[in-house]
Amino acid sequence: MGVTFYISAAVAVAATFAVITRYNAVHALLYLIVSLLAVSLVFFTLGAPFVAALEAIIYAGAIMVLFIFVIMILNLGPQAARLERAWLKPGMWLGPSALALILAGELAYIIVSGGGRGSAGEAVVGARQVGIALFGPYLIGVELASMLLLAGLVGAYHLGRRCEGNGGPAGSGRSGGQAP
Repeated sequence: MGVTFYISAAVAVAATFAVITRYNAVHALLYLIVSLLAVSLVFFTLGAPFVAALEAIIYAGAIMVLFIFVIMILNLGPQAARLERAWLKPGMWLGPSALALILAGELAYIIVSGGGRGSAGEAVVGARQVGIALFGPYLIGVELASMLLLAGLVGAYHLGRRCEGNGGPAGSGRSGGQAP
């Protein structure tokens, strides 16, 4: 399983580098999905199938759906539709598809070889051990991460909020369309 770990890690690094270097949000989103799936496979090869499932379901599933909704909400009409068609040319799918095929091949190899264990034969890490580790010595880090996510949520709400009446942004200085 050591080989699958290193290949998954290389795919994760390559896909993450592609996320950082893409100018287009849709292209970066495709590579980010591949990167998160690669990290999930890394966790699986290390003997943590619970964490791998959480990574795939929560991050590669739910968070990416949220990003897709944001991209859809920012759609500005027919001009944006033409731009999206230009962004998603068939050639754009080659990079993410190649990396995803590598991950699918690794996952098939792991399933066929009957291993979900770590490369050195470690025991499988269950949900209880993950919880004890997160809320034991790393409690401050988990709480700081939750505060950071809450601050991001409040900031996103504030930026996306509109005043009633005039439809302008929240900081436009006018409320309800009334003259000052």
